[in-house]
Amino acid sequence: MSTITAKPIVRLADELSRLPGIGPKTAQRLAYFLLRAPEGQAQALSEAIIELKQKVVLCSQCFNISETAPCTVCTDPARDASRICVVEEPLDVLAIERTDQYKGKYHVLHGALSPIEGIGPDELKIRELLQRLGDEVVQEVILATNPNLEGDATAMYLTRLIQPLGIIVTRLARGLPVGGDLEYADEVTLSNALAGRSRV
Repeated sequence: MSTITAKPIVRLADELSRLPGIGPKTAQRLAYFLLRAPEGQAQALSEAIIELKQKVVLCSQCFNISETAPCTVCTDPARDASRICVVEEPLDVLAIERTDQYKGKYHVLHGALSPIEGIGPDELKIRELLQRLGDEVVQEVILATNPNLEGDATAMYLTRLIQPLGIIVTRLARGLPVGGDLEYADEVTLSNALAGRSRV
């Protein structure tokens, strides 16, 4: 930014540009928006950020984000404790919960295996998952990692660790999206749909 720009604006724009998906221009626009906004709006934003950092914790069992440890899902007696759905990130829990189809428990890894980025098993919550599988009465682990190279590698790694424990390991089905046309599907998606076909 220009040297004529006030230092507080430069600092705020620099901090905002560190957020994912926010480039320097967007950060600058947001900084000027907040400058023009009523003081109460800017104050409410800063208080919300501080509250987020002070009051949100990781659940001591599933490692989802929560206000309590353990979280409401882990302490809900109506949840099926015999099933654990393993996801990469807390946002994945929200996506599955929106379907209103899954009534088991979760385990959040906080990432996926990625040797290129230096993310190995020790950087994920894999040790904690194996501990839960030894302590709890789990019959099925559903691997809901992303359908990409890192997600597939993580799922294969977890499968090798979990299957010897005598626990059923399943993976989310892959295939064609609802409302999609076959002619527009790529080869990988069609191959997965054929491989994962079910009886009608």
